[in-house]
Amino acid sequence: MKKKDIYEGTVSKTIYPCTGIIPADDVQIAVKGAIRGQKVRFAITKLRNEKREGRLLSVIQKADDEIESDCPHFADCGGCCYRTLPYDAQLALKEAQVKELLDRAISGSSCGREEEPYVFEGILPSPQAEGYRNKMEFTFGDEYKDGPLSLGLHRRNSFHDIVPVAQCRIVDSDYRKILACTLDYFKTTGLPYFHRMKHTGYLRHLLIRKGSMSGDILIDLVTTSEEDADDVPWVSRLFELDLDGEITGILHTYNNSTSDDIRDEGTKILYGKDFFQENLLDLNFLITPFSFFQTNSHGAEVLYSKIREYTGDTRDKTIFDLYCGTGTIAQILAPVARKVIGIEIVEEAAAAARVNAAMNGLSNCTFLTGDVQKVLETLDERPDMIVLDPPREGIHPKTLTRIIAYGVPQMIYVSCKPTSLARDLAVLLEHGYRMVKACAVDMFPGAAHVETVVLMSRVEGK
Repeated sequence: MKKKDIYEGTVSKTIYPCTGIIPADDVQIAVKGAIRGQKVRFAITKLRNEKREGRLLSVIQKADDEIESDCPHFADCGGCCYRTLPYDAQLALKEAQVKELLDRAISGSSCGREEEPYVFEGILPSPQAEGYRNKMEFTFGDEYKDGPLSLGLHRRNSFHDIVPVAQCRIVDSDYRKILACTLDYFKTTGLPYFHRMKHTGYLRHLLIRKGSMSGDILIDLVTTSEEDADDVPWVSRLFELDLDGEITGILHTYNNSTSDDIRDEGTKILYGKDFFQENLLDLNFLITPFSFFQTNSHGAEVLYSKIREYTGDTRDKTIFDLYCGTGTIAQILAPVARKVIGIEIVEEAAAAARVNAAMNGLSNCTFLTGDVQKVLETLDERPDMIVLDPPREGIHPKTLTRIIAYGVPQMIYVSCKPTSLARDLAVLLEHGYRMVKACAVDMFPGAAHVETVVLMSRVEGK
C-alpha cells in the first residue's frame, strides 16, 4: 500500500467526525465523509505506522438507509455530511459515536474504576432539523480558479474554492435572501475578494446572525482596508428585501490579518446597533457580532434544560462557569444558586454577559475576563460546583490540573467535540472523579458535530 494508490472498499463503521472506517489488508483506513454501509472509491493519503487515511473519490454504492439529499449543494459544499441520512438515522449514529468515546475514556483510564456504571441517557433531537442556525459566516472567493466572484461556503475538501449556497437548508430564507442580495451587489462593483495565498484583495466575509426567537437580524460585512468603498448602496439594497425578521444592525468590520479567521480590527456601525437580541428559557440576551452563543437557539433550550437538570439543588452553592461566553449558562443557573462566577477570555463576550445579567435582573452573577487558569489563580473564593464549557479543543492540561485541585463534589462538562471531551474525561477519571450521567444533544442536524453533557462526581477518599 502506497500513497496515491486507489482502492475500493465497504465502510464498516462511521466514527466522529463523519469518518468512515474501511478494513483492508489487515489494517483500517479512515476516509473522511464516508458513511457506514457505503461502497466507496478512495485514494491513500497518509501511511503512518498503524494509521492509514484515504480521500473519498466517489460513492460506488449507497448505504441501505441512504436517501437523496434535500440540499442541491450537498455534493459540493463542505458544511454538512449527513444530509443523505434520515434524521433518526443521524441521531442513532451520533448517539453511538458519543457512547463509544465515553466508554473508551473509562476503559483507557489506568484507575480501572467504574464500580457504579454511569447512566447514558442517549441523544436528544434538535427541535428543528432545518433552518436552525442563528449564525452563518459566508466567505468571498471564486467558485473555481479565476472564476467569477462567489460568496458562500468552502467546497468540500478544499481551502480555496467557494461554493455559492443560495438554497442552503440549515438557515432560513432571510439568510438566503441576504446572501443572494450581497453577492449580486458586489458582482456589480468589481471589488476584488481577498486572496488567501497572495494576501491581497478587499472582500472577505459576510457574517449574519439572527435571533431565532426574537427575529432580530445583525449583518456584518468583513473586508480588508485595501479599498475605500461606499457602503451606502449595499445597505440600501438590504432594506429592499422582504424579510421575515427585522434588520436591527448593519456593520462593517475591517480585518487585515493573513489568517482566514474573522478578526475584528475595527468595526463601524452602518445602521442601527452592534448587537442583536435573543430569548432563551425566559431570559434575554444581547449578543455582539463575535461573541460565542449557541448557534441553534431552539436546541440550546434543550441543552441548557439538561444542564439545569444535572446541577440539581444549588440554592446554597457557589458555581464557577468556566469558558462562559456571553454568560448564558451562568444566568440560567443563577436563579437557583447562591452565586455564579463566570470566566471568559473574550472581553467582548464578558462585557455582554454583564449587560445581560443586569438586563435579566440577576445580581448574583460576576463575570471576569481573562485566561481561565490565570484568573483562577487570583481567586480566593472556592466553588461548590464547576461547569465547564470549553472551546472545541477542550481544556489545556495545566488548566485542568488547576480545576481538579478544587476537589469540588460535582462537575458538569459541556462539549461540542466529543473526542476532546473523552481526552479530558480520562484525566478527570485518573484524579478521583467518576461519570454519573451523560447525554448527547443534537445541535447540528445534517452535520457531524454533536453536543454532550456529562455529570461527574468526586469519589469519596480520592
